Amino acid sequence: MAYGSRRGFLRAGLAVAPAVVGGAWALTGPANATGTGSTPAALRPGGEFDQYLSRLAAEDQFSGTVLVACDGQPVLSRSFGYADRKKGIRNQADTVFCLASVTKLFTAIAVAQLVQRGSLSLLDPIGAHLSGFAAGVADKVTVHHLLTHTSGLGDFMRDPGYFEEAVTWTTPEQMMDGTLRYIRTESLLFAPGAGSQYSNSGYHVLGCIVQKVSGQSYYDYVRAHVFRPAGMTDSDFTTLPQWRSGSRYAHPYPADQSGSRYDALDGDAFVYIGNPAGNALATAADLVRFARALNGGALLDAPYREVFVTPKLPKPPRPDLPEVTAFTGYAPDNFLINDRWVAGHGGAAPGVTTGVDWYPGTGWTAVNLSNYDVSPNADVSQRLRQILTS
Repeated sequence: MAYGSRRGFLRAGLAVAPAVVGGAWALTGPANATGTGSTPAALRPGGEFDQYLSRLAAEDQFSGTVLVACDGQPVLSRSFGYADRKKGIRNQADTVFCLASVTKLFTAIAVAQLVQRGSLSLLDPIGAHLSGFAAGVADKVTVHHLLTHTSGLGDFMRDPGYFEEAVTWTTPEQMMDGTLRYIRTESLLFAPGAGSQYSNSGYHVLGCIVQKVSGQSYYDYVRAHVFRPAGMTDSDFTTLPQWRSGSRYAHPYPADQSGSRYDALDGDAFVYIGNPAGNALATAADLVRFARALNGGALLDAPYREVFVTPKLPKPPRPDLPEVTAFTGYAPDNFLINDRWVAGHGGAAPGVTTGVDWYPGTGWTAVNLSNYDVSPNADVSQRLRQILTS
């Protein structure tokens, strides 16, 4: 989920930072880390992928942490660049990054848990749980539509006046209630189920449904029922003041029109706290723990896990990736590459590029957390998918 900055992108940035490699998890994994075979040569120390990351960092196209693990054990861990340039703090294996839309995984799993419990149905319309929507939305848009981005709802961040008000909010309650107020005014882009468009608004509504059905705040529910059972001790919906001042947090560094990088936390690119559509914060190791908890049964029973993580709808093909067949699921996206499945989710915001993928049946998990914008020349997640499915 990208929070658009109106003035921030025009700010001058600091000088480009040199890269740093290493961290607490650096290359401590086993040589043979999976039942499907040995570690690919490209992922070994000094191998093709190691050289690729080093080159991107040297060209100032990548700053962040990449962690590849098998059966929960790190096989490759690399960190480059600065978490906080002003303080001279470098990115490390335990640096906490903004996740952008990877957060949607947590929201979807929260919904799945309530469905498993019998408190919620995939066919429930919005109006069964939330008031204030027009009849055509309240009665027609279902939980299924919201999960699969087929609701017809759009992106609250594009709603007129949203950012001007959102930057004034100072509590989680204002974020949840204020954002929902804007979404209630949106007109559907198409009849529910008749089209597909990625929807931040839809996932915020899902979080509000979690809140209403569970009787807990969305934030407390995810902390108690997703982060805690998954062992994600460094994950949270961190407030903007905490993010700015904490020594372990990666500051996002977009590039302005001249190519100079600046700290997006100095401007208005981010608001007080993330929400069900994006911008929780976590470490790479915590995302490995999340994937293992999800696939190991700690978050969902096996039947419900299969319902929520397997493909639901085909996605349009990407001309630049003809070898990839992509599908939307209830929680992750699914990719068929070289006749092998990959599941996961990515995200982007100003100065933020994220991705977590797991490879069903193999034990592999790959995490890419960067505090730089998406670069057309630096698709780290896709490079890892090619290596781990070859």
